[in-house]
Amino acid sequence: MIYPKIPLAQSIIEICKAKDVHHIVISPGSRNAPLTIGFTNNPQFTCYSIADERCAAFFALGIAQQIEKPVAVVCTSGSALLNYYPAYTEAFYSQIPLIVISADRPADKIDIGDGQTIRQENVFSNHSLYNVNLVEEACEENDVFINEAINVAIAQKGPVHINVPFEEPLYETVGNCTVDINITTIYKIHQKVNVDDLIAFTTLWNHSKKILILVGENKPNAIEQKWIDRLATFPSVVVMTESSSNLHHPNFITNIDTVITPFTQKDFLKLQPRILVTFGGMIVSKRIKAFLRLYKPKHHWHIDEHRAYDTFGILTKHFQVTPNQFFKQFLPFAKIVVSDYSTNFKSVRDVRQEKHKHYLSKIPFSDFKVFEKIIPSLPKHSQLQISNSSAIRYAQLFDIDSSIEVFCNRGTSGIDGCTSTAIGAAVGSENQTTLITGDIGFLYDSNALWNNYIPKDFKIILINNGGGGIFRILPGHQETDTFTTFFETSHCLTAEHLAQRYQLDYDTASDEKSLEDGLKCLYNQNEKPSILEVFTPTKENEKILLHYFKELV
Repeated sequence: MIYPKIPLAQSIIEICKAKDVHHIVISPGSRNAPLTIGFTNNPQFTCYSIADERCAAFFALGIAQQIEKPVAVVCTSGSALLNYYPAYTEAFYSQIPLIVISADRPADKIDIGDGQTIRQENVFSNHSLYNVNLVEEACEENDVFINEAINVAIAQKGPVHINVPFEEPLYETVGNCTVDINITTIYKIHQKVNVDDLIAFTTLWNHSKKILILVGENKPNAIEQKWIDRLATFPSVVVMTESSSNLHHPNFITNIDTVITPFTQKDFLKLQPRILVTFGGMIVSKRIKAFLRLYKPKHHWHIDEHRAYDTFGILTKHFQVTPNQFFKQFLPFAKIVVSDYSTNFKSVRDVRQEKHKHYLSKIPFSDFKVFEKIIPSLPKHSQLQISNSSAIRYAQLFDIDSSIEVFCNRGTSGIDGCTSTAIGAAVGSENQTTLITGDIGFLYDSNALWNNYIPKDFKIILINNGGGGIFRILPGHQETDTFTTFFETSHCLTAEHLAQRYQLDYDTASDEKSLEDGLKCLYNQNEKPSILEVFTPTKENEKILLHYFKELV
């Protein structure tokens, strides 16, 4: 076996191997050559070469999202490292274990005018769970820091940064490992709700007739089905879920914006919860956030092992346990309270669903109509990746089959790496993956296609409405040159030449018939990755969506 001659590089490689960090995404460069040589010549690692560092980090994020284990991303010195930052922040807010290993110049080469050097130490400190700057000389302290970084990524579910100085020569190799590494164990303490809290908070629950449970981004199958079924039995409880919550029950409210947007002040007051219980990641719906910030519940409990954001300005209790642990301890003591809270919400939901169907039956071809056709067409037991901005918001208006796993980069809600993440996720998952994306997000991350690892059955449904459609449905939109140029970024570009360049199958649709035919062809063709580009009318989309909410009343 071939090892880099530099002992520090050997230590990193051996510790990663010992801690089951087996997926390594490498951004090509010279200063990281010792790491590249070591990782690529060891059969226990699966290595990927992604030239664009921003894409590389999001690709690694996608794999980590799926396998729920740390993935390492390795780069050379200089500005290469800074391109990892968007994915790094997404990992931080989405609680995804990501290990950045950056090669650096020795300390005496920084800020003296040497090439390809920047101040790399602690560069991610504002969004990092752990930063370490190793020293060149092999020592036990380096091993301690490397162990600790990986342990933190695993235990606390987030990004860590290991900065590694290497002096030339960089390419020398040896036939055997010359270091003895020390491995430290992760001791995970399983937290429980203490007895006093259990008594106090079940008492509150059992005296409340209006309890709203709001679920954000959640890993598929993360919540045991018996707790989902139990929550659905309480007449005093309403459970609202988003597309990326991956929680399903016929009694749950799934299309939040459809249900609550037409509410009057009287409706909001009538349905204002006394207790709000939240778990999962970021919430997409601006309307539910506005509702709960204005009509504040008396109590807000958040359930999460690591963090609790005071999203609604009324957080009263952070249960620092997993949702399963919380429900295991809590629900046996939760009583059925006589209430019409759940019935009232479901009655509203049923009325809205009928008006939803009626409205869709009469609208012309548009973004909204496209989603009506796309969502039911998705293959059962597949994975759906949704990009940010308009795509995730439209998707929230439709029910997605419970067998489909849904993901979206909602940690920072950026468009910058949605395609790269989706491709990484497709690599990390056994399920066929479809990405639904908009034109601006797709074009922004087009280097994601510069990738030799895209599975043959990977699908992209690209909705091209000629600009940033999200800005047309936000308050303040005015049809001016400033708006079309600097907000909407109006354009006439398509994905056709990108598909040709990267050898992807390509088809288009511009009406209902061509969309239906295109979707059939998309899912029947699995010999190479495919793009179905759907063209919709730029200016009509906004009117159709805004009128939808008016017709729900």
